[in-house]
Amino acid sequence: MPYKSIGDLPESIRNHLPEHAQEIYLEAFNHAWEEYADPKKRRGGAPLEEVTHKVAWAAVKKKYEKDEKTGAWKKK
Repeated sequence: MPYKSIGDLPESIRNHLPEHAQEIYLEAFNHAWEEYADPKKRRGGAPLEEVTHKVAWAAVKKKYEKDEKTGAWKKK
């Protein structure tokens, strides 16, 4: 189900990503939810929620990376 605000994101996302990265995640997730609502658009019949989370993480990883030493997410 699409998220209305970053406050609605899973706790694991809110606790680990900076606010801007959360906004990217939210926007990508919601867009993917609409884009892949039709099961024919998903590879191998993957569940919609699985696909949307993968798309959202991919969008975050374009702008952010996880620091190997601290584990914190930072802008590239």
